[in-house]
Amino acid sequence: MKTYEMTREIFDKCSGNQMKDILISEVQVEREEDLDEIVKPYTEGTDVMCEKYVGNGVVTFEIVASGIKQRISFSE
Repeated sequence: MKTYEMTREIFDKCSGNQMKDILISEVQVEREEDLDEIVKPYTEGTDVMCEKYVGNGVVTFEIVASGIKQRISFSE
């Protein structure tokens, strides 16, 4: 099992507001590919866009669903 620190950033929809909510937790998965399943519930809604980036030991998902922008990062 691999342990990752999961950081979820939820960006405010109001223009001009640079604040965001940040949630941090720890997750354990068998394989790196299992991170896709953890992110899946955050990609539900309308007008969904999800992009995955891998680099420097960090897996990052940029998500926009139902007009809400989120960034979920997993680091070992």
